[in-house]
Amino acid sequence: MSAAYRSAPVYLGIDLGGTNIKSGVVDGDGCSLSSVSLETEADHGPEVGLERLADAGNRAVQASGLSWDRIAAVGLGSPGTMDLEEGLLLEPPNLHGWNNLPIRRLLSDRLKKPTVLQNDANAAAYGEYWVGAGKGARSLAMFTLGTGIGCGIVVDGLIIQGCHSHGAECGHIIIQMENGRQCSCGAFGHLEAYASATALVKRACEALQLENSPSLLGQIDPHELSSRAIGKAAEAGDHLARRLMRETAHYLAVGAVCVMHTIDPDLVLFGGGMIAAGQAFLDDIRRDIRAMAFPVPAARTRIEYARLGGNAGFIGAAGCARRAYGPKPQ
Repeated sequence: MSAAYRSAPVYLGIDLGGTNIKSGVVDGDGCSLSSVSLETEADHGPEVGLERLADAGNRAVQASGLSWDRIAAVGLGSPGTMDLEEGLLLEPPNLHGWNNLPIRRLLSDRLKKPTVLQNDANAAAYGEYWVGAGKGARSLAMFTLGTGIGCGIVVDGLIIQGCHSHGAECGHIIIQMENGRQCSCGAFGHLEAYASATALVKRACEALQLENSPSLLGQIDPHELSSRAIGKAAEAGDHLARRLMRETAHYLAVGAVCVMHTIDPDLVLFGGGMIAAGQAFLDDIRRDIRAMAFPVPAARTRIEYARLGGNAGFIGAAGCARRAYGPKPQ
């Protein structure tokens, strides 16, 4: 190891979730030097949550084998509505009681390092742009498919976070104007209400109540039904599961085309747990995008799965810290 590398700054990335916190130390080239996961214990309130964040950060630095002196800055990716300029969490739905919390300052005070706050989906998208499936691309949009649908957009290295910290909330694109399904945010007709993992399970339960034809899904306890189980049933040839997955692919294609016709990116990525549905699911999304998009972007925009998996959030958060506090280009 060269002396220059031994003295080069590294960055701590922390990905805050309602259930788990994932953190890791990342070098200036985007290589992860450690990875740690802890339960958030969000229900115990923000004071406990902040201690858990600090603990996750300390453990990640310890696991990297480096000293805190090497950590130049900390990047924190968080869910929920926020004021990025002020470093505030506003009303995070999965972090009850964390409202109007100056989380950036409070975490910085605990870790004694400059800290940046970023939306978790934006951070994951930046991680993929920096060192993941989007490496080498000029622009990308990334949909994160989980309990909800997050999205991040990066253009020429700039995260599109908007004037009010709510840019790229493409999970809330309206895809159904009349009699739309209710979204977790309370509004109706949003993409998330149709194509998230939660929405897929809800649609499956509704279909099982209405249809008489046998399905593998009917053999699963309703409390155990998951998007992964539906995907596996579809792979096994179950007619209902296959139809549900095909419909989900179509909804996601509608959302992707809306973004493509807005920013014309090099690449659209899909990440999160639902990509376990495999290649057939991605091929269906691609097919519908080609059918709906303008011919040139339909032909030239790459549609891929993300590559960094659960590490994208903390890698991207570390990348945001690097952009803010790392060496400036000459």
